[in-house]
Amino acid sequence: MPSPLTRATQRAARAVAELTFAPPVAFVYNPLDYAWRPHARYLERFGGGTKQFLLLGMNPGPFGMAQTGVPFGEVAAVRDFLGIEEPVGAPRAVHPKRPIHGFGCSRSEVSGKRLWGLVQRCFGAPERFFAQGFVHNYCPLVFMDEGGRNLTPDKLPAAERTALFAVCDELLGAVVRALKPGCVLGVGVFAEQRARHVLGGTGVGLGRIPHPSPASPAANRGWDEAALRA
Repeated sequence: MPSPLTRATQRAARAVAELTFAPPVAFVYNPLDYAWRPHARYLERFGGGTKQFLLLGMNPGPFGMAQTGVPFGEVAAVRDFLGIEEPVGAPRAVHPKRPIHGFGCSRSEVSGKRLWGLVQRCFGAPERFFAQGFVHNYCPLVFMDEGGRNLTPDKLPAAERTALFAVCDELLGAVVRALKPGCVLGVGVFAEQRARHVLGGTGVGLGRIPHPSPASPAANRGWDEAALRA
Protein backbone atom coordinates (compact mmCIF):
# COMPACT_ATOMS: atom_id res chain seq x y z
CA MET A 1 0.00 0.00 0.00
CA PRO A 2 1.38 3.47 -0.86
CA SER A 3 2.62 5.55 2.06
CA PRO A 4 0.79 8.73 3.14
CA LEU A 5 3.62 10.71 1.52
CA THR A 6 3.18 8.90 -1.79
CA ARG A 7 -0.60 9.28 -1.70
CA ALA A 8 -0.32 13.01 -0.97
CA THR A 9 2.11 13.42 -3.86
CA GLN A 10 -0.20 11.55 -6.22
CA ARG A 11 -3.11 13.80 -5.20
CA ALA A 12 -1.00 16.88 -5.87
CA ALA A 13 0.12 15.51 -9.23
CA ARG A 14 -3.49 15.07 -10.30
CA ALA A 15 -4.50 18.48 -8.97
CA VAL A 16 -1.78 20.46 -10.74
CA ALA A 17 -2.53 18.59 -13.97
CA GLU A 18 -5.99 20.20 -13.92
CA LEU A 19 -4.65 23.75 -13.72
CA THR A 20 -4.42 26.01 -16.77
CA PHE A 21 -1.91 28.77 -17.45
CA ALA A 22 -2.11 31.68 -19.88
CA PRO A 23 0.72 33.47 -21.73
CA PRO A 24 3.53 34.15 -21.11
CA VAL A 25 3.42 30.48 -20.03
CA ALA A 26 3.51 28.39 -23.19
CA PHE A 27 4.78 25.01 -21.93
CA VAL A 28 4.24 23.24 -18.61
CA TYR A 29 6.12 20.10 -17.60
CA ASN A 30 4.84 17.93 -14.75
CA PRO A 31 7.59 15.47 -13.70
CA LEU A 32 5.20 13.90 -11.20
CA ASP A 33 3.43 12.57 -14.28
CA TYR A 34 5.99 11.60 -16.93
CA ALA A 35 8.84 10.98 -14.43
CA TRP A 36 6.69 9.37 -11.76
CA ARG A 37 8.66 6.12 -11.62
CA PRO A 38 11.94 7.64 -10.38
CA HIS A 39 10.06 10.03 -8.10
CA ALA A 40 8.10 7.16 -6.58
CA ARG A 41 11.36 5.27 -6.10
CA TYR A 42 12.80 8.34 -4.32
CA LEU A 43 9.80 8.49 -1.97
CA GLU A 44 9.87 4.74 -1.30
CA ARG A 45 13.59 4.56 -0.60
CA PHE A 46 14.10 7.75 1.34
CA GLY A 47 10.72 9.12 2.47
CA GLY A 48 10.09 6.78 5.38
CA GLY A 49 10.21 7.52 9.09
CA THR A 50 10.52 10.91 10.72
CA LYS A 51 13.15 13.50 9.90
CA GLN A 52 15.03 16.15 11.80
CA PHE A 53 14.93 18.63 8.92
CA LEU A 54 13.41 19.23 5.50
CA LEU A 55 15.15 21.11 2.69
CA LEU A 56 12.54 22.87 0.56
CA GLY A 57 13.32 23.85 -3.02
CA MET A 58 11.22 26.03 -5.31
CA ASN A 59 10.41 23.99 -8.44
CA PRO A 60 12.17 21.62 -10.87
CA GLY A 61 15.11 22.74 -12.95
CA PRO A 62 15.18 21.88 -16.67
CA PHE A 63 18.21 19.60 -16.31
CA GLY A 64 17.41 18.27 -12.85
CA MET A 65 14.03 17.12 -11.60
CA ALA A 66 12.52 17.81 -15.03
CA GLN A 67 14.74 14.99 -16.33
CA THR A 68 14.99 12.59 -13.38
CA GLY A 69 11.89 13.23 -11.26
CA VAL A 70 14.01 13.81 -8.15
CA PRO A 71 14.36 17.23 -6.45
CA PHE A 72 17.59 18.94 -7.50
CA GLY A 73 18.01 15.79 -9.57
CA GLU A 74 21.21 16.23 -11.50
CA VAL A 75 21.53 13.00 -13.47
CA ALA A 76 24.88 11.82 -12.09
CA ALA A 77 23.89 12.61 -8.50
CA VAL A 78 20.61 10.73 -8.74
CA ARG A 79 22.06 7.73 -10.54
CA ASP A 80 25.45 7.39 -8.87
CA PHE A 81 24.89 8.80 -5.37
CA LEU A 82 21.19 8.14 -4.69
CA GLY A 83 21.19 4.92 -6.69
CA ILE A 84 18.01 5.71 -8.61
CA GLU A 85 17.57 5.15 -12.34
CA GLU A 86 14.12 4.47 -13.77
CA PRO A 87 12.43 4.97 -17.15
CA VAL A 88 11.17 8.49 -17.84
CA GLY A 89 8.44 9.40 -20.33
CA ALA A 90 7.77 12.81 -21.85
CA PRO A 91 5.42 15.74 -21.25
CA ARG A 92 2.39 16.06 -23.51
CA ALA A 93 3.92 19.08 -25.25
CA VAL A 94 7.70 19.48 -25.41
CA HIS A 95 9.57 22.66 -26.28
CA PRO A 96 12.25 21.84 -28.89
CA LYS A 97 14.85 23.70 -26.83
CA ARG A 98 13.94 21.77 -23.66
CA PRO A 99 13.73 18.09 -24.63
CA ILE A 100 13.34 15.41 -21.98
CA HIS A 101 15.99 12.72 -22.20
CA GLY A 102 15.56 11.37 -18.67
CA PHE A 103 18.70 9.71 -17.38
CA GLY A 104 20.20 10.09 -20.85
CA CYS A 105 20.35 13.87 -20.41
CA SER A 106 23.92 15.05 -21.00
CA ARG A 107 23.44 18.47 -19.37
CA SER A 108 24.37 18.85 -15.72
CA GLU A 109 22.18 20.87 -13.37
CA VAL A 110 24.62 22.95 -11.37
CA SER A 111 22.20 23.51 -8.47
CA GLY A 112 21.65 19.79 -8.04
CA LYS A 113 25.32 18.97 -8.41
CA ARG A 114 26.12 21.46 -5.66
CA LEU A 115 23.35 20.40 -3.28
CA TRP A 116 23.82 16.64 -3.52
CA GLY A 117 27.58 17.12 -3.64
CA LEU A 118 27.42 18.86 -0.27
CA VAL A 119 25.19 16.11 1.09
CA GLN A 120 27.72 13.51 -0.03
CA ARG A 121 30.59 15.50 1.44
CA CYS A 122 28.88 15.86 4.82
CA PHE A 123 27.13 12.49 5.17
CA GLY A 124 29.03 10.12 2.90
CA ALA A 125 26.18 7.72 2.16
CA PRO A 126 22.64 8.73 1.18
CA GLU A 127 21.17 6.55 3.93
CA ARG A 128 22.98 8.62 6.56
CA PHE A 129 21.52 11.84 5.16
CA PHE A 130 17.97 10.54 4.77
CA ALA A 131 18.00 9.14 8.30
CA GLN A 132 17.93 12.81 9.32
CA GLY A 133 16.67 14.85 6.39
CA PHE A 134 14.67 14.97 3.18
CA VAL A 135 14.51 17.20 0.10
CA HIS A 136 11.18 18.33 -1.36
CA ASN A 137 10.27 20.88 -4.03
CA TYR A 138 7.43 23.22 -3.11
CA CYS A 139 6.05 23.30 -6.66
CA PRO A 140 6.32 20.24 -8.93
CA LEU A 141 5.82 22.08 -12.24
CA VAL A 142 8.24 23.58 -14.77
CA PHE A 143 7.06 26.67 -16.68
CA MET A 144 8.49 28.01 -19.95
CA ASP A 145 7.62 30.82 -22.34
CA GLU A 146 7.44 30.49 -26.13
CA GLY A 147 11.21 30.82 -26.38
CA GLY A 148 11.86 28.04 -23.87
CA ARG A 149 12.96 30.43 -21.13
CA ASN A 150 12.26 29.32 -17.58
CA LEU A 151 9.47 31.09 -15.69
CA THR A 152 9.47 30.74 -11.91
CA PRO A 153 6.19 30.21 -10.03
CA ASP A 154 6.41 33.56 -8.26
CA LYS A 155 6.24 35.34 -11.64
CA LEU A 156 2.83 33.88 -12.57
CA PRO A 157 -0.28 36.13 -12.59
CA ALA A 158 -1.98 36.42 -9.22
CA ALA A 159 -4.98 34.21 -10.04
CA GLU A 160 -2.77 31.43 -11.41
CA ARG A 161 -0.45 31.69 -8.40
CA THR A 162 -3.37 31.41 -6.01
CA ALA A 163 -4.68 28.21 -7.59
CA LEU A 164 -1.22 26.66 -7.89
CA PHE A 165 -0.04 27.65 -4.43
CA ALA A 166 -3.18 26.16 -2.85
CA VAL A 167 -2.15 22.73 -4.16
CA CYS A 168 1.51 23.23 -3.26
CA ASP A 169 0.65 24.46 0.24
CA GLU A 170 -1.49 21.39 0.83
CA LEU A 171 1.29 19.09 -0.36
CA LEU A 172 3.88 20.80 1.84
CA GLY A 173 1.59 20.42 4.83
CA ALA A 174 1.14 16.74 4.05
CA VAL A 175 4.90 16.23 3.71
CA VAL A 176 5.49 17.86 7.09
CA ARG A 177 2.75 15.82 8.74
CA ALA A 178 4.24 12.62 7.31
CA LEU A 179 7.89 13.32 8.10
CA LYS A 180 7.46 15.47 11.24
CA PRO A 181 10.67 17.48 10.74
CA GLY A 182 11.81 19.71 13.55
CA CYS A 183 12.75 22.42 11.06
CA VAL A 184 12.17 23.34 7.43
CA LEU A 185 14.91 25.18 5.58
CA GLY A 186 13.97 26.99 2.39
CA VAL A 187 16.58 26.70 -0.33
CA GLY A 188 16.38 30.35 -1.33
CA VAL A 189 14.05 33.20 -0.36
CA PHE A 190 10.91 32.05 -2.20
CA ALA A 191 10.90 28.60 -0.60
CA GLU A 192 11.44 30.10 2.84
CA GLN A 193 8.52 32.49 2.30
CA ARG A 194 6.19 29.67 1.32
CA ALA A 195 7.31 27.58 4.28
CA ARG A 196 6.57 30.49 6.63
CA HIS A 197 3.16 30.97 5.02
CA VAL A 198 2.21 27.31 5.42
CA LEU A 199 3.97 26.45 8.68
CA GLY A 200 4.19 29.70 10.61
CA GLY A 201 2.81 29.23 14.12
CA THR A 202 2.94 25.43 13.97
CA GLY A 203 6.05 25.10 16.11
CA VAL A 204 8.19 23.87 13.22
CA GLY A 205 11.51 25.70 13.06
CA LEU A 206 11.92 27.77 9.90
CA GLY A 207 15.00 29.13 8.16
CA ARG A 208 16.87 29.43 4.90
CA ILE A 209 20.04 28.40 3.14
CA PRO A 210 21.28 30.17 0.00
CA HIS A 211 20.10 28.82 -3.32
CA PRO A 212 22.93 27.03 -5.18
CA SER A 213 21.89 28.38 -8.59
CA PRO A 214 24.76 29.55 -10.82
CA ALA A 215 22.58 32.60 -11.54
CA SER A 216 23.42 33.77 -8.02
CA PRO A 217 26.84 35.47 -7.81
CA ALA A 218 27.01 34.59 -4.11
CA ALA A 219 26.46 30.90 -4.88
CA ASN A 220 29.41 30.99 -7.25
CA ARG A 221 31.68 32.16 -4.42
CA GLY A 222 31.74 29.07 -2.23
CA TRP A 223 28.13 27.93 -1.89
CA ASP A 224 29.05 24.91 0.27
CA GLU A 225 30.54 27.07 2.99
CA ALA A 226 27.70 29.60 2.82
CA ALA A 227 25.10 26.84 3.16
CA LEU A 228 26.88 25.32 6.16
CA ARG A 229 27.06 28.74 7.85
CA ALA A 230 23.35 29.46 7.35
